[in-house]
Amino acid sequence: MTSLVSSSPGTSPLVLDSPHSGTRYPADFGFACDLPRLRRAEDTHVEKLYDFAPDLGVAWIEAHFPRSYLDANRNITEIDTTLFGEAFWPDPVETDPQVLSKVRLGKGLIWRMTDDGIPIYERQLSVAEVRERIDRCWRPYHAAVAAAIEAAHARHGYSIHLNCHSMPAVASSHATEFPGEAHADFVIGNRDESTASRHLSLQICEHLTDLGYSVSYNHPYKGVELVRRHSDPARHRHSIQVEINRKLYMNEETLEITEGFAALQKSLQSLVALLLQTDPRAV
Repeated sequence: MTSLVSSSPGTSPLVLDSPHSGTRYPADFGFACDLPRLRRAEDTHVEKLYDFAPDLGVAWIEAHFPRSYLDANRNITEIDTTLFGEAFWPDPVETDPQVLSKVRLGKGLIWRMTDDGIPIYERQLSVAEVRERIDRCWRPYHAAVAAAIEAAHARHGYSIHLNCHSMPAVASSHATEFPGEAHADFVIGNRDESTASRHLSLQICEHLTDLGYSVSYNHPYKGVELVRRHSDPARHRHSIQVEINRKLYMNEETLEITEGFAALQKSLQSLVALLLQTDPRAV
C-alpha cells in the first residue's frame, strides 16, 4: 500500500509541515460531488512553495491524502456523527462548543461539506472505514510531525515548527465562521499566544510586513490541532500556523500557478533564513 505521508529529516531546529496539500484521492473515498469543486479544499501548491526547505536542513512533513478525505489538522474526536446515519460511533467525540461549531459546518475530521456547502457524500460512512482512515493517515502524519520536532529539540534545545497552509482570497460560506471575509496576504496564528512566544510570532509578522505584505495575527485563523498538539513554549517548543493567500501565487479557479509564485517563494526563503538564525530562548 502506497504511503500517504512523507517526511524528510532535518538538521536544524526548524520543522515545516503541510497537512492539506495532498492530491492523491484514495480509491475508497467514494465522494459524490464533482472533483474540481472538491479540489478547491486543497492547499494547492503549498508543498512547491516550500520545496527549498529540505536543502537548508529543515525537516519537512507532507500529507499526500486530500484534506477532504481526512483533515490531519483536526483531532480524532472531531467526528461528525451525522455521517454514519443510524450507526453509532463508539469512540470519544468532542464536546467543546467552539470546536463543535466547525464540525457543524461539515468540517470535522472527515469532511461532510465542501467549502461552499455542497454535500461530499451521497452515502453513509461506516465506522470501520473512518477508523481505517485514521490509522492510515492521521496517526502516521502526527507521528512524523512529533518525531521531527522531538529530533530538532534534542539537537538544539529548542524547536520552531511552522504549520504551512494556504487560504482563499475570500472566505467561502462553509470555510470559517467569517464567511465573505477578505483575507490578508498572511495570517499568523499561535492560538492566542498559547503555542508559541509572542516575540517570535510578532517577529514573523514584522518580517512579512517589512516585505510589503498585509498580515493578520490570530484572525481569522488561530491555528488548530497540529500547533496545539505539538507545541510546548515553556519547554522551547514553538508551533505557529502560517496561512498564505492563494491570490499571491495561483489562479483559484484553474489551480494554475501564476507569476507571483517566484516572488512569494523568495519571501518565504527569507523568512526561513531568518528563523534559522533565531533562538527564541535568547528573548
